[in-house]
Amino acid sequence: MHLFHRQNLSILINRSKLTVCCIAVALLAAACDKVVDLDLETGTDQLVIEGNLTDENGLQYVKLSKSTAFANTNTYAAVSGAIVTLTDDSNKTYDLQETVAGTYVMEGYAGISGHTYTLQVGVEGKTYTAASSLPQKIWIEALAAKNRSIANTNNQQEITVSYHDPSVTVNQYNFLMYVNGVQVKSIFAYNDQLNDGNYITATLMQDDIDILSGDTVIVEMQCVDQAMYTYWHTLMQQDESNGTGVSSADPPNNISPTALGYFSAHTSERKVIIVP
Repeated sequence: MHLFHRQNLSILINRSKLTVCCIAVALLAAACDKVVDLDLETGTDQLVIEGNLTDENGLQYVKLSKSTAFANTNTYAAVSGAIVTLTDDSNKTYDLQETVAGTYVMEGYAGISGHTYTLQVGVEGKTYTAASSLPQKIWIEALAAKNRSIANTNNQQEITVSYHDPSVTVNQYNFLMYVNGVQVKSIFAYNDQLNDGNYITATLMQDDIDILSGDTVIVEMQCVDQAMYTYWHTLMQQDESNGTGVSSADPPNNISPTALGYFSAHTSERKVIIVP
């Protein structure tokens, strides 16, 4: 079963902001002493496209919604009545059917590594396109838990993931983590720029959910193309700089014309660990 990234997208939507400084007004004689983040998209909601195509034979789907205005930041309005198609690099086109409002699906299909796929969404008089290439599949070799720190009195654990990075080829990875069925908010996007061809053990560091003995942790490993790596890595950097005064912006995506979200053709593999 494919695990969808609504939580990651909510991070993106809530970060669609402009940094606005208060200007001192003579009558008030007040100085601006901090940065205030305000979402100025109060007039027209933006289209959000969330598309995932995996190499797993099963249900592939796209979700369409509208981002919220400033006064209503946690509500997503489903977009119905769109024409959604997927075309492979042999020019064969598949229609996705709307099942529930805003969800468009295609059953019994698996993406193939080395192939490029183009998503097309026709809605509200506009046509949006996005292309993504499905990379070579790389497998998780081991999941492990380790004590978070020497001074850790609650025995909190960190999860490490190990895998062999192929040599010569450029590889990018996105990891998702679920603790007892709940996805952590942290983003884990890496490439092999500094460790091409090596056996890699990465610590998936997060402060969202305490991981303790007896917890069930699922890690999904996605091999993604360069555009999707840039998307997730940009979000990860924004996550790491959150609270430092650095202004956030929409990460670059592969959708044209401009819309929020992404279309990702990627591999998908999951491993489970019961924390000892």
